[in-house]
Formats: sequence, C-alpha cells, structure tokens
Amino acid sequence: MAIRHGLLALLADGPRHGSRLRAEFEARTGAVRPLHIGRVCAALGRLEHEGLVTREGVDGAGRVVYALAEAGRAELRAWYARPVERTDPPRDELAIKLVLAVAAPGVDVREVVEVQRRHVSESLHDYVRRRAEVLAGSLRGPGEVARLLVVERLICCAEAESRWLDHCEARLLRLDLPRADDAGK
Repeated sequence: MAIRHGLLALLADGPRHGSRLRAEFEARTGAVRPLHIGRVCAALGRLEHEGLVTREGVDGAGRVVYALAEAGRAELRAWYARPVERTDPPRDELAIKLVLAVAAPGVDVREVVEVQRRHVSESLHDYVRRRAEVLAGSLRGPGEVARLLVVERLICCAEAESRWLDHCEARLLRLDLPRADDAGK
C-alpha cells in the first residue's frame, strides 16, 4: 500500500497531525482497509528522517503537526509521474495455497478453489452493493469520486479472481487429479 505517498499527498493540502492524516487517508481511499495509527506514525517518522516532511509544531491537544518539505513535494510529483511497476509481483497467498494444495496429501484442491470462489462471490456482491450506495449519492466531491474508483477497482479485481478460479478449475478437471477422498483408494 502506498501509505508514504498517500501521506505526502495529504500533506500537500496543508499541515496535519497523524490522527487527522489517518482519518483523511481512510476517507479518501474509501476506507477499504483500516489504516492503523501506528503505521501512520512510523511512516511519518521515516518521511521526516528522509527529509520529506518536517515537524511544524504541536497542536493544542499536544499532537505533532507535520508539513510537507520541498523534497517531499518533489517526491510526490515524481510519484504521480511514474507508472506503478508490475515487474515484481507481490506474493499471492491464493496462488501459493493452490500450488501447494495440488500435491498436498489429503487436500482436495478443487474444494480449495470452491471455498475461495464462494468467498469471492460474497465479496463481489458486497462491492457491488457499496458501488450502488456511492452512485445513489451525489458524486460532487473528490471524496465521493475516490470512493467510487476504489470500489470499482475492488469489483474488477474480484471479477478477475473469479475468472482465474474458473480457469484453475477447468485445468484441474482436464488433468483429472484424484480428489482427496479418492487418494487412499
């Protein structure tokens, strides 16, 4: 997750303390994943160490207020200008699970696929419902548009995962692997 650049982008709007940054990050990204304040504070510490943000002072509640440094503005401009690299894909727990399940004794890989398919289907229904809720409102501000884009990305990812699971199931059927309950026979 691009927490560091998200924090830089929020600080480009003006100085803020960690709790406010956390709340605004979640609001602008549709709050699809909770962002813990500890991660925000750790990221701010690293950004300060790198000279991308500075401490502007302390607010009335004793919270440290951070501001974007010029180096942070330059880093933010560079981040917006470059593509998100896909050359080093993250470890995909589902792919790892299926690869290991294929040869695992007593594990029916087709059942693993089916359990995941049900989960993806439930998630997809939830995302579609959330999209309908966003569309029922007024898409007037950047926050609403951002939430819509995030939810639509989740829908596309769930649809892609569902297609991949269909592909896996078809491949497994063509290979005619024994089911877990047939392995001992």
